[in-house]
Amino acid sequence: MLSDRINNLSISQTLAMAAKARELKALGKDIISLSLGEPDFNTPDFIKEAAKQAIDENWSTYSPVEGYVELKQAIVKKFKRDNGLDYTPANIVVSTGAKQSLYNIAQAMINEGDEVILPAPYWVSYSEIVKMAGGIPVEVPTSVASDFKITPEQLEAAITPKTKMMWFSSPCNPSGSVYNREELTALSNVLLKNDNIYVVSDEIYEHINFAGTFCSIASIPGMFDKTITVNGVAKAFAMTGWRIGYIGAPEAIAKACTKLQGQVTSGANSIAQRATITALEADPSKISYMVEAFHKRRDLVMDLINDIPGLQVNKPEGAFYAFPDVSAYFGKTLNGIEIKDADDLAMYLLEFANVATVTGAAFGNPDCIRLSYATSEELLIEAFKRIKNALTA
Repeated sequence: MLSDRINNLSISQTLAMAAKARELKALGKDIISLSLGEPDFNTPDFIKEAAKQAIDENWSTYSPVEGYVELKQAIVKKFKRDNGLDYTPANIVVSTGAKQSLYNIAQAMINEGDEVILPAPYWVSYSEIVKMAGGIPVEVPTSVASDFKITPEQLEAAITPKTKMMWFSSPCNPSGSVYNREELTALSNVLLKNDNIYVVSDEIYEHINFAGTFCSIASIPGMFDKTITVNGVAKAFAMTGWRIGYIGAPEAIAKACTKLQGQVTSGANSIAQRATITALEADPSKISYMVEAFHKRRDLVMDLINDIPGLQVNKPEGAFYAFPDVSAYFGKTLNGIEIKDADDLAMYLLEFANVATVTGAAFGNPDCIRLSYATSEELLIEAFKRIKNALTA
């Protein structure tokens, strides 16, 4: 009955584990979920007020497919202010979340058999979105030792005549790694040797950044016309459910994404778009309290992880995840359960520690698990106490 396309599609492991955690909670289990990438803050009041005003002003009709012109202008200003990028409204497409932006790009640009380089670990949906468009994901492995960053030599070795794109996120979900300007310049020098390779730069965690500086790869000389910059308001502004993402891209690519979106969802939610204008026009300092809280939690989580024997972890410079290497536990038996891989360990922690995590295999790194610290310090301390007890049983 169902298509081969859907039968071959993997389930999102982050959403699956979050659903499993909710299911167990509903049965009365005391589950602490560290599985979902969602800020635990409320949307700031000044953004909610803008949404209420938009309702009262009757912004309730269909919006333009590519987004309201006022929002596109706000996005242009944001790109200039925060990233030094000179886009025009014709380069901007607003979508129902950055995930739709990524899907649009894949469908608009990837042909059957095109290869897309994915530095691993990568966000869980990249690989499936590429495959749905007929592309072939080419994973480039990294490790804790390299701060989960690829080298120019690795990138060069991964490029073939079939390479069409490279997709990456910085700050990275799941590792929290942030590429600096020097590192991005070195990667760009490789990419600039190849006229037909485009880059998707997923910058959704841009503002949740503890490194002090942030660099968009499109700002590297020569890279502007080869880069599709993806961003949104879900993470930095605690607006996950508002579902607004956007791209800055060469005009031909922006037009292609608009063409596709016009046949799928059309314009994004009108009220959410009006509220996003207010969010993007605000000085980023208005959300610094969230960033400061994540920074503090990051430091706490590093101490808690380093207190657990066998775990190796890099120091994340952004986002709100830790991505420890747990391979020291592979081949061990804990509470009668054999731990063969990260999948087994994640399920073991759910059953014996009542803590929901996500296997690193979903992100292209089967030696790790992802832990979100987008929750209170009290719950983090309790969660890692449970994890330590379960792993040292």
